[in-house]
Amino acid sequence: MHAFFEYFPLVIFFIIYKFADIYWATGSLIVMAALQIIYFLMSKKTVPTKNWVFFGLIAVFGSLTIFLHDDTFLKWKVTIINEFFAVALLVSHYFFKKNLIKSFLAEALTLPEKIWTKLNIAWAIFFAFCGALNWYIAFNYTQDVWVNFKVFGLTGLTFAFAIGSIAFLYKYMPQEDEQNTNEKISLPDE
Repeated sequence: MHAFFEYFPLVIFFIIYKFADIYWATGSLIVMAALQIIYFLMSKKTVPTKNWVFFGLIAVFGSLTIFLHDDTFLKWKVTIINEFFAVALLVSHYFFKKNLIKSFLAEALTLPEKIWTKLNIAWAIFFAFCGALNWYIAFNYTQDVWVNFKVFGLTGLTFAFAIGSIAFLYKYMPQEDEQNTNEKISLPDE
């Protein structure tokens, strides 16, 4: 359910784009991002930093796209978000000695420190790659190709990379104690 909530603005953006144009779709993206913020505030939950960043960037770049009737700003937003995440992961790790990936996942996983570092760097490289790939597709292909890539390509790449990360981490995940699973339940003698 949480993943659907995260991607709902993107789904609305795609639908509006197909039925109207990039400017109406951009407006819907701004409204949906604002509604996500309002939802968190009304439910008295802390608004995740990621949502504030998305909303801030989409409000600025989306507004420029609409008012200047130039989709270049919207195309840059995707690259900027990905590069922002890449830089944030690297700067927090190398300058502040804080692993952001670990801080997000530490409750769910116990991993050796070097694995946390590898995972953090891998995600930073992934985000940098996605930002560069978005820039390339946005400015070398048609708007339709870019919208499809933004909605399906980047989403698919992210899911594939997340699955690859899980596969990489699988050997470090706690395994059920085989002895406990192999024990037979003995019934008292009658």
